[in-house]
Amino acid sequence: MAYEFPKREKLKSKKLIEKLFVEGKSVSSFPIKLIYLKTELPADVSIQAGVSVPKKNFKSAVQRNRIKRLLREAYRLNKSLVFNNSEATFAFLFLYLGKDMPNYKTIEEHVKLALHKFKKKIDHE
Repeated sequence: MAYEFPKREKLKSKKLIEKLFVEGKSVSSFPIKLIYLKTELPADVSIQAGVSVPKKNFKSAVQRNRIKRLLREAYRLNKSLVFNNSEATFAFLFLYLGKDMPNYKTIEEHVKLALHKFKKKIDHE
């Protein structure tokens, strides 16, 4: 299994990101919040994901970029938890809500938890 996060899976559409904040549902595993929305995406993609770290909590761009890199990496390695058996298409946005600099292990743990909660919620709908 190739663990990759190609360009076509990255969430970039401003309209879709705004729609996520307005209509999206969310699951949390502090310090990570996963906002998701069932939506139409291009044919070859089942999930598009983005990451965000608020400037309010981390003034330094270097710190924000590091956290975003960790979030993307954790998602890339664990997206198979939801990816493999879903026919629907979703837009994901991972938000980092913590106030202190995390390590990779913490982020990966909470990304996994958030993905599991998402999967449970989707299975019950």
